Order: sequence, then structure tokens, then C-alpha cells
Amino acid sequence: MPAADPGPPTGPGSTAAVRFHGPGDVRLEQVPARDLMPHEVALAPLAVGVCGTDGHIVAGSFPAAPPVVLGHEVCGRVTELGAEVDGLDVGDLVTVEPHHYCTACTYCRLGQEHLCDHRRGYGVRLDGGMTRRQVVPARIAYRLPTGTPPWIGALTEPLACCVHGMDRLAPVSGLPALVYGTGPAGAMMVALARSAGCAPVVAMDPRPHRRTLALAMGAHAALDPTDPATESAARALTGGLGFPYVVDAVGSSSILRDAVAMASRGGRILVFGVAHPEDEASIRPNEIFSRELTIIGALINPYTHHRAVGLLSALPLEQLTPAFFGLDELPAALAEQRSGTADKVFLAPYGESAATTPA
Repeated sequence: MPAADPGPPTGPGSTAAVRFHGPGDVRLEQVPARDLMPHEVALAPLAVGVCGTDGHIVAGSFPAAPPVVLGHEVCGRVTELGAEVDGLDVGDLVTVEPHHYCTACTYCRLGQEHLCDHRRGYGVRLDGGMTRRQVVPARIAYRLPTGTPPWIGALTEPLACCVHGMDRLAPVSGLPALVYGTGPAGAMMVALARSAGCAPVVAMDPRPHRRTLALAMGAHAALDPTDPATESAARALTGGLGFPYVVDAVGSSSILRDAVAMASRGGRILVFGVAHPEDEASIRPNEIFSRELTIIGALINPYTHHRAVGLLSALPLEQLTPAFFGLDELPAALAEQRSGTADKVFLAPYGESAATTPA
């Protein structure tokens, strides 16, 4: 996977960017720095989250549009304003809601833009934030509160997806919730379930440090699913009834089967983790019928980015352990992301200090 230093800029009209050219082919290179349209802003990305989706793109298992600039979890500082931009200023720290919708298909006209027939994502089909200069429509740049560290600001996009997932799950306070997988998204789900008043909030993860993270994020209990005694211990925390709310934050057929088994009668199961497209789960329809279960999905972050900005300071996101890499270190960043040693991995186009210093 080439990732050579592109050297000094080739001229005032270029910028360094990480571009995907095909499976296994990612290059750090100089790309043209185009002029702004009247409704656009230019950003200097300070922290760009490395997501599992990025790894799937590079591996060739998630469709993207070569030679796209990667990166969809972006926090940056505004450096230029288009002539018609209002409501933002040069120097503002912003987060990006990384989607473009056609506005004309049936789903867009129904207010379900996230299901748009022609949706395109920044960092997937449109140029993203793994660069030293990103241009986006001003309407998808959200100003962050003063004092926000950029790496926390870059968590807005995955947090907004979690908020949509919790909206779909619709938990009622005072009832138990179970979260499978406490990587960064699962950890946020734990924090949201706790803030929604679920009790107890139980997390399942085979990795000890991720169970520790779950407790720091608000879980009442964190259990090892590989322990044969775990299922009965978890069920005992609900008085033997099972969980009215279950979240699969892993994306796995085996997790979905376990989630069905652990759900209470009338339970709701949220499929939130991104499973491999070929993965299949075997579920008995009679289980869904006789226990009146509901299985739901949650896709991206429709109309939840603004709310996620408001939650950044309300949730214990600083409990996540970050790791930072330069633009020329994406292969190492992806390896770190896969290993799970750090809770959340970022590219820092202007260095670690710029990614961690509060605005």
C-alpha cells in the first residue's frame, strides 16, 4: 500500500491528500487546490477519524470512487469563505456532516434523505478530509463550541450515527439495555443508553480494556461473552427476563443470534454494526412472532449532526484513548485501528498538537 511522502507542494495551487486508487492502492500525493464556489468553505482538517469503513474501502469490500480523497470523520478550522457564505467565519472550528443527497428522489422528498437513491459520501465518493485542505458546502459545516479539542470534534460524525441508532431503538428510562461490542461506536452507545436512563446498562466485549472503557462510559456491568457463565449472569441482572433493548455494535451474524436470544419478550434489537455484505444469520421466525421481537437497522446520521455537537461535552468522550498518525501513515493507522489497541485512531494532517489542543 504505497504511502510515500509527496514532498514539498508543487505550487500554490496544490495540497497534500490521501487518495484511494483501488483495493490496496492508497497514495499520499499532491492534488489541485480548487477555487471555492460561492456557497463553499475551505477547511484545514486538524483531526480525521479512521473508521472501519475506511479499512473496508482500502480492502475493496466497500464501494468507493477512485481517486477519491478518504476521510469522513472530520474536524477542521475554516480558512476560506465563499462569497455567499453566512454564519461562519475564518478561524471557526467546525465538524462536517459528510453526505450529499440528490433532494429529488422519493426518499429525499419523504424527508428520508439518508435513504437517498443517489447519496454520495465525502471520503467515499466525494473528496474527504485526509488532506491539508478540504472544500465542502458551508451548510454541512457545523461550528463547534469554544474549548473543543479537535479530536473530540471529529467524533461528532460517529456520535451522530449513534444518536440516530438510539432514536430508532427508542429506549424508555428505567429498563435494561445490552450493548454488544464496545469499540468507539459501542462505547458511545453505552454512554447514550446511560444518559437515556436505561438501567442496568450492560456491555459485552471479549477484550478487557474495552470492558474497562465501557464502565468508564457509564455501563453498570461489563462482561466477557466468551465466559460460559456470562449469559446467565447478564440475564440475572434483568431479573431473568432478558433485555428490552439490545444493540449489536459489532456487525456479525453470531452477535445477531445472541441478541435475539438475550432479548426479552417485546424486545427491540438494533443492528448497528456494519456486517460483511455476505454474512448471513439464521433466525427462527417463530422467535420473532411468539416473543413479539422487533429487529431494526440504523443507517448513518440523518438530521442528528446538530444534536451530536450538543452532546460532545455532555458525554464522557475524553475516556476514549486516541492515537494519532500523520498523512503519510495511513497503513499504520489502519493497522492500529484493526488491532483495537487505541480506542480511536486519527490522522492529524497538521500534527498531534493541532489535533489535541482545545479551540
